[in-house]
Amino acid sequence: MRYIENMNYFLPRLKQAAVLLLFFLIFIPVNSVSADPLQWSITGNILYFPADNGVDSDPAPILPSLGGALSFKLTGPLRLEFTEDIYLTNYEYNSELGYPMACNPENRSALVIGLITGIQVMGNFPLGNKGTAFRVYAGPAADLRIVALAVGLNHPDDFTGDIKTDPQLQTDAIRDHFWSDARWFMPVAGLGMDFPINEKFLLGFDLRVWFPVYKAWTDKDLPAINGWRFGAGIRITPRSN
Repeated sequence: MRYIENMNYFLPRLKQAAVLLLFFLIFIPVNSVSADPLQWSITGNILYFPADNGVDSDPAPILPSLGGALSFKLTGPLRLEFTEDIYLTNYEYNSELGYPMACNPENRSALVIGLITGIQVMGNFPLGNKGTAFRVYAGPAADLRIVALAVGLNHPDDFTGDIKTDPQLQTDAIRDHFWSDARWFMPVAGLGMDFPINEKFLLGFDLRVWFPVYKAWTDKDLPAINGWRFGAGIRITPRSN
């Protein structure tokens, strides 16, 4: 039942992401983008945050995200790329285990808006002369999380003063956890390919992984899979003139 509830929550947001992506494709002018030295893309991704929190926890979140990328040519096939991925999800705080867990809406205490910001060096290697290219990249990234009390949890009876049930206390604990001990620092590596879909656009596919390097100095007692991030997505890039 938890799996079905999670999918019912996830699918409408995936449709919303698809509509926004289509809007960008239709209304953003292609001639506003320079060709080779500077390139930008819009992106849509599915993010997976695996976790092993026990049988009483909700399923690990699978989240849609929207974002963009901006890259500058360095030398040869090398480019410097800035990326931004935005996602939303619900969290609760498990006071017995002492850390936050992503959850279904009915168990929420906090709404987390994640801004995954990356700066990476990218190798872009053409395959033939028709616009197809292979990309590989890596660099530092940070999940800059805005943590707010979840919508709808503002009734006076909600604030019990006990962290096990009080959403405000849980929200504060979730915020403190995410912003302490550099838990926001998650270097990223990935690869992808671009294919020409017409004279104006390239269609790209990306696979990425974010590394929880902070577990080298904190959270060493948590399950090994907790903290890892995986993403699969598409990107649309205006073609060079």
